[in-house]
Amino acid sequence: MKAQVCKAWGPPESLVYEDIAAPPLGSDEVRLAVAAAGLNFPDTLMIAGKYQVKPAFPFAPGSEVAGRVTEVGARCTRLKLGDRVMSTTSMSGGGGFAEQAVVREAMCFRIPDSMSWNEAAGFPVTYGTTYHALVQRGRLKADEVLLVHGAAGGVGLNAVELGKVMGATVIGTVGSDAKIDIVKKYGADHVINYSTESIKDRVKALTGDKGADVIYDAVGGDAFDQSLRCIAWEGRLLVIGFASGRIPQAPANLVLLKGCEIVGVHWGPFATRESETHRANMEQMFRWYEQGKLHPHVSMTFPLTEVPQAMAALLGRQSTGKIVIDINQKL
Repeated sequence: MKAQVCKAWGPPESLVYEDIAAPPLGSDEVRLAVAAAGLNFPDTLMIAGKYQVKPAFPFAPGSEVAGRVTEVGARCTRLKLGDRVMSTTSMSGGGGFAEQAVVREAMCFRIPDSMSWNEAAGFPVTYGTTYHALVQRGRLKADEVLLVHGAAGGVGLNAVELGKVMGATVIGTVGSDAKIDIVKKYGADHVINYSTESIKDRVKALTGDKGADVIYDAVGGDAFDQSLRCIAWEGRLLVIGFASGRIPQAPANLVLLKGCEIVGVHWGPFATRESETHRANMEQMFRWYEQGKLHPHVSMTFPLTEVPQAMAALLGRQSTGKIVIDINQKL
């Protein structure tokens, strides 16, 4: 099968497009013919050797896929041949940027009939992470203020959208005026361009000096620093990731003075450790999708041969929402 292969740590252009052997099938796994695969920021960290997990070489990156079941393991009972499913792949080796993927049946979800392959491919990681963050970790309430950093990105746009569905007042931050319209389209009440104005000052002005109750931070760096200075009393600062490249440190005195919480969000282990809660999360979001409340946004697609170019677009902040790798739409 054709795949993008990482043979040594490096930048996107170090990936090699070639034929590799199809992965073996375990008893609790299913094999998918992959229609499309979602691209996520951690995929770029993994090939560079900067992710928490470092797979053995060679490996195919790619952490989420949508495709059709072509084989089921001996212990699988939920899925059958021909089912359309979305799934996350093993973060110990990925495997999504390939014509076939082997995934655990427990991590598969049947795709709603009205959902396209591209929408499904970009759904599990970002929507799964964001719903878990806002509900289980952030305890977001309908009358609260949600501040979303990197609001035009993959997880950020999901946070804006889900926050509005949950009834919050949403403030998004972006790095350029060009991204303001898409964030407003997905429901943000206010959008801050952090390249031209202070996040801290604007959030305080918008909230009557109260601050944001829940802060969704996939950026880190300066955004995290300013967040601790505009968080509400008993607010929850959700640590999603560090797309800025700088892992910040928190002055403990600010945490004390605000009576706030800094809350880690590590969705992968949660989905495995609390699989029933994860399944309930996904089923709720599928219901919202079918009710027309969620609209997955795919701004760019690339063929399997151009994964390095897709990663470059992601790292260059050229996209909004999701970038999807189009592998075989005819399935």
